[in-house]
Amino acid sequence: MELKNKKILLTGGSSGIGYALSKKLVLKGNSVAVLARRGDRLLQLTNDCKGSEGNLYTYKCDVTDKPGVKEVISEINKTLGGIDIAILNSGIGRPEGIRKFNSENAFEIFNTNVIGVVNCIEMLLPILLTQKSGVIAGVSSLADNKGYSGSGFYSGSKAAVTLILESLSTELKKNGIKVITIKPGFVKSEMTAKNNFKMPFIMEAGKAADIIIKGLIKEKRIIQFPLITAIGAKFIGLLPVKLFEFLESKRRPEN
Repeated sequence: MELKNKKILLTGGSSGIGYALSKKLVLKGNSVAVLARRGDRLLQLTNDCKGSEGNLYTYKCDVTDKPGVKEVISEINKTLGGIDIAILNSGIGRPEGIRKFNSENAFEIFNTNVIGVVNCIEMLLPILLTQKSGVIAGVSSLADNKGYSGSGFYSGSKAAVTLILESLSTELKKNGIKVITIKPGFVKSEMTAKNNFKMPFIMEAGKAADIIIKGLIKEKRIIQFPLITAIGAKFIGLLPVKLFEFLESKRRPEN
């Protein structure tokens, strides 16, 4: 897939991977519609993209606001004349621990990371099914493989996203729509800055964006990185429960 002159929708474009992706996709000559909650960051993105070959459209929108998502995606479809690629990147996470294990924290994380993705896909499907083409690229995480200590809500939400995308991939393939799951390891961002544990092989958001773009061009079913973390996650996912729990107690002895 040539990633130029494409009509792209991207959520969570105000920081981290989303911000870096937005800039790079506009620079490559695409028309990119970016959704984010923070208007000041969208203004900064607009300034950063001035003089680019492509076109940038920004929308202040919270993916948990279903009526708002419906209105914005409808407007983007009309403005761009269709949607070729939807990159669903909005997500939140924070180290929790048992002292913050409560339904309010669970609701906030699942509402953004899972229901936010579902809200967007629900509004995108009629458009893509009518077109009989398009790509849905959802951002999950390499943390979707186990229940990591202090990150149960985050890992659980990302596991849900991974399985939802896997289910959709099977169903939508026969309709000409591709589904891609993006699984980053640790990437420098406002979210990871809050983590109080070691983050091996953490990378810059710009490098992560480059890897995602290459994966989109190659139309990979799963884009996961960095490679060494992806291999490690695969291995950890196969560990017996008792061994995994022992290792976790050594990695994070306090909650």
